[in-house]
Amino acid sequence: MGHDHDHTHDGHLDRRSLLTRCAGWAGTAAVYSVAGGVISSVSLDAAFAAGKPAARTRPFTFVQISDTHIGFDKAANPNVHATAVQAIERIKAMPAKPDLILHTGDITHLSKDDQFDDAKQILSGLDVPIFYVPGEHDFLDEGQGKTFLSHYGRGSKGLGWYSFDHDGVHFVALNNVAALKPGGMAHLGDDQIAWLKRDLAGLPSSSPIVVFAHIPLWTVYEAWGWGTDDADQALDLLRRFGSVTVLNGHIHQVLHKVEGNVSFHSARSTAYPQPAPGAAPSPGPLKVPTEQLPSMLGIRSANFVRGSEPIALIDATFA
Repeated sequence: MGHDHDHTHDGHLDRRSLLTRCAGWAGTAAVYSVAGGVISSVSLDAAFAAGKPAARTRPFTFVQISDTHIGFDKAANPNVHATAVQAIERIKAMPAKPDLILHTGDITHLSKDDQFDDAKQILSGLDVPIFYVPGEHDFLDEGQGKTFLSHYGRGSKGLGWYSFDHDGVHFVALNNVAALKPGGMAHLGDDQIAWLKRDLAGLPSSSPIVVFAHIPLWTVYEAWGWGTDDADQALDLLRRFGSVTVLNGHIHQVLHKVEGNVSFHSARSTAYPQPAPGAAPSPGPLKVPTEQLPSMLGIRSANFVRGSEPIALIDATFA
């Protein structure tokens, strides 16, 4: 999970342990606020421009970051450390500190201890609870994610899935990279889906749900494995809720889809871009002119309205 905490019953985190936990690291950011059960975003540009936040009826802000790829040093971005730090500085510049951060995977590039340690160091100054799911680059070691789990898996279920509640919103972290085959679709597996069914069973349908995983839970491009082959089983369990927001990384670009009350949102990376679906022979780091790179990396904010209202997205790059 990537965070130290105490559990309440059913594996959920209590409010005190959520707010007192602090950990490590970073990538593309999407900034959201939640008030009265309605999830909506706070544009980072607006947040930077704002002065002291206005009085609110207990909204809260959280940040999504993704695909840091600490340890990557190829031509697409020979200094991913610097662009990760750039994202962190923007978060630190926000006038109101977020309650929590979600990292949607590929923290590292090669699943090495020193890369995980470097990632933690980058984020250490934020003093904000951080919740992780692994990307496939975090599961490259021979122990089926042993290194990732040793850093971030304490208290999680199975191979790193878990849930927690924060001010009326139920967060669900899924691992869909553990059974990933080269070129194949992501997979959740029967054990994780059975756990998800139990986890959601006691929640009223009015509960806002935020799901975060690395690879999309909708099929973006099957030929590149950009999807999850058993996602429908998980989504069937989520459709009864009035507001479900699904966040992912992996594809290093902004894409979104809405199916009824379920909205899907892919995030940019702070490491390097990837080609649009089908726009190249295969996915992977996309080399662009140096002056263009900042416009391919950055942050995204989104307005999530409970129910099936249209979703407004606001994207800001490092350009």
